[in-house]
Amino acid sequence: MVTPQEVLAFWLDECTPADWYKSDPAFDRLIRDRFEETWKEAQEGALGLWLTHASETLAYIILTDQFPRNMFRDQGDAFATDNQARAAAKAAIDRNWDLKIDEPARQFFYLPLMHSECLTDQDRAVRLIHDRMPLHRAGNIDHACAHRAVIRDFGRFPYRNKALGRETTQAEQQFLDAGGYRVAYQAQVGALT
Repeated sequence: MVTPQEVLAFWLDECTPADWYKSDPAFDRLIRDRFEETWKEAQEGALGLWLTHASETLAYIILTDQFPRNMFRDQGDAFATDNQARAAAKAAIDRNWDLKIDEPARQFFYLPLMHSECLTDQDRAVRLIHDRMPLHRAGNIDHACAHRAVIRDFGRFPYRNKALGRETTQAEQQFLDAGGYRVAYQAQVGALT
């Protein structure tokens, strides 16, 4: 079984911040090959001991929130462990464990909230990034505000509809046709400058 330290070594040491958000089939395959079995164990509830320390919880969140987005890009399983990641993040934040992790890795405690389709979680993500990421607030806050704007407008992320088998409304389709998240992000950057 993969250890929390191996997850962190891969994501924080082997990978660069540019890797964290890129869309690359070879990189996605690498993550799937190395971590899919461990992700399945987390999905089945087998990694509870990872949730007893700040750094191990960070590894759990990366495994259940970030890795599935790579391993299962454009598929429903990309979001299959979002609830687990969000619960782990909220518990860790309530314990201030996020503050024990240096930036920029600290942001991964907040991303499950940013990935949530709940406006309360979105508001909290914006506040946490603003208040607890002083060195890496720029850029991160723009993305947090853009995610929140999409949830304010639609109550969900329309670009997930196909993967999750949801019907797309006419307003959502217009949003997607206009550029989707890219346009929401650009609007936030323009609003904040």
